[in-house]
Amino acid sequence: MDIEQDIAHIAQQEQRLRFASFDEETAWDLGTRLRSMARARGAAVTIEVRLARETVFLCSMPGTTPANADWARRKRNTVELLWRSSFGVGRALELENSSLETKMGLPVRDYATHGGSVPIFLTSGVCIGAVTVSGLPQREDHELVIEALSAMCGVGSQAELRPS
Repeated sequence: MDIEQDIAHIAQQEQRLRFASFDEETAWDLGTRLRSMARARGAAVTIEVRLARETVFLCSMPGTTPANADWARRKRNTVELLWRSSFGVGRALELENSSLETKMGLPVRDYATHGGSVPIFLTSGVCIGAVTVSGLPQREDHELVIEALSAMCGVGSQAELRPS
């Protein structure tokens, strides 16, 4: 997929993957779903689900390192600031041949634009949290989160979220 297709695809995901309600129990369900999915695939990832800037679920699976938690923090910071997925931000900046540091003065030590963190939106359009996975290649981190959100939002497969 080229950059423009990725950007359109990610924007479609952000529009369609929304919750009528989302609370601590939903956050916990999302985190445990991601952990089960990763475990079934033999993947070692760090998973974080945040609600109102508070961590509700955090799991670093065997095989991860503290670096995975740090990557999760940096990707999540990007989502909480911009209300866009870290992968979408990264692809848009790649298209512009720019960076968050250049555009906004944000330090790369605290903000990452690699895939794996996705905003949690209500159907009203308000961003109430972020879900983050770190440990796989960035596209796979992003796709794991999207797969879990799709199931929870009743959207179906990722293929259904592709732009027409």
